Amino acid sequence: MKVSKYRNYNSSLVTRDLEKLTEPTGNLYESVAIISRRARQIATKLKEELTTKLADFATAIDTLEEVHENKEQIEISRSYEKLPKPTTIATEEFLEGKLIVKKVEPETE
Repeated sequence: MKVSKYRNYNSSLVTRDLEKLTEPTGNLYESVAIISRRARQIATKLKEELTTKLADFATAIDTLEEVHENKEQIEISRSYEKLPKPTTIATEEFLEGKLIVKKVEPETE
């Protein structure tokens, strides 16, 4: 997953039409549950990616000079901070039909 993949999503607060959220599933609460699961997936992947990138800069002992001089690490952190929230990304993906929703029916005896 690349950070640039999510840059084209709007990071500002947007009022959502509940009917549009309900359309794909027929149930608002089911739609919200799907969006929240996808948001957790996105957040986990972004956190793993950021941790991996920042691990390259990790040292056993940090001096005050190293903290001030490590501009690359600061830029990486800032680029992740500027990304839209995972919930916003997941909602946009859901509304654009990019998520595949599979219903699991309970087994009957």
